[in-house]
Amino acid sequence: MATLSRASHRPNFGAGLLPVGILAIVAMMVLPLPLALLDIFFVFNILLSLLVLMVSLYSYRPLDFSSFPSVLLIATVFRLALNVASTRIVLTSGHEGSGAAGKVIEAFGNFVIAGNFAVGLVVFVILVIINLMVITKGAGRVSEVSARFTLDAMPGKQMAIDADLNAGLLTPEQARARRAEVGEEADFYGAMDGASKFVKGDAVAGILILAANILGGIVIGTSQHGLSLGQAAETYVLLSIGDGLVAQIPSLLLSIATAVIVTRVASTQDMAGHIGTQIGMHRAWLPVAAVMAIMGLIPGMPNLLFIVAALAAGGVAWVTRHQRAPGETAAPAPALGAPPRRA
Repeated sequence: MATLSRASHRPNFGAGLLPVGILAIVAMMVLPLPLALLDIFFVFNILLSLLVLMVSLYSYRPLDFSSFPSVLLIATVFRLALNVASTRIVLTSGHEGSGAAGKVIEAFGNFVIAGNFAVGLVVFVILVIINLMVITKGAGRVSEVSARFTLDAMPGKQMAIDADLNAGLLTPEQARARRAEVGEEADFYGAMDGASKFVKGDAVAGILILAANILGGIVIGTSQHGLSLGQAAETYVLLSIGDGLVAQIPSLLLSIATAVIVTRVASTQDMAGHIGTQIGMHRAWLPVAAVMAIMGLIPGMPNLLFIVAALAAGGVAWVTRHQRAPGETAAPAPALGAPPRRA
């Protein structure tokens, strides 16, 4: 018992990293950051978003990533802190050139704009619309409905557990574990209902921050640094779009992760295996191959692409048919003592 007590009171140094990280995020909103450190944080933000998305895809059920609402909150606040830090640098040092805000912002701006500011603005607006109006709105609605139905079904699940316990189908330990899981599921979907609002607010904040960077940069460049209107627009639009894209791409990844989590169905497979098992029906692939082949014979169409697609769909149909053939040839035998089926 003494050993167990000492182990339970042993200091966990890893647990202290989270409070320090939260305080550092708050400090980023107030204190200026060096360019090298800002670039490192931008890269880490992309890494974190990709990691969250991959964990969401490889989870078997939503509760396998029950800390997702908290992770989503921390990632959103971290990204907004980076936006504040980068906005400060863009407005104070943007007149020095496109490299004044760091290598990451400059690279994203040059890569997307490619010499045309209108293209960069249109691409950014399209990404925001996809994130805000499609993914985030749908994920928020699914979270709201899931939370409502989970809470409504909670008393029935608790009574079912009590019935199984009274019937001897569950041990007291198993019943306690089931009850804890039901409560955790209700807490998770309730938290996801609120966490989805973080993603929506983040997308709206991205639009406002981009507009503030462009307008504020042009005003500061022309009035305080003696730049012409064209020079100020060229410099600050490049930096603002680069800053917006560096923040919007991780935001889009987290929105996709949110949608994946809330639309996930509990299964013994990850998402790829679950979908692959269900769409691997040769009866569905054969009509697809036939339609692709017909479209490939129409004059004026990209015939080669459609023929290749038809061959690929036919190959998938052939493979799935031979994989499922042994299981489809024999019908399951009726259980012993089962009543005969009525015609």
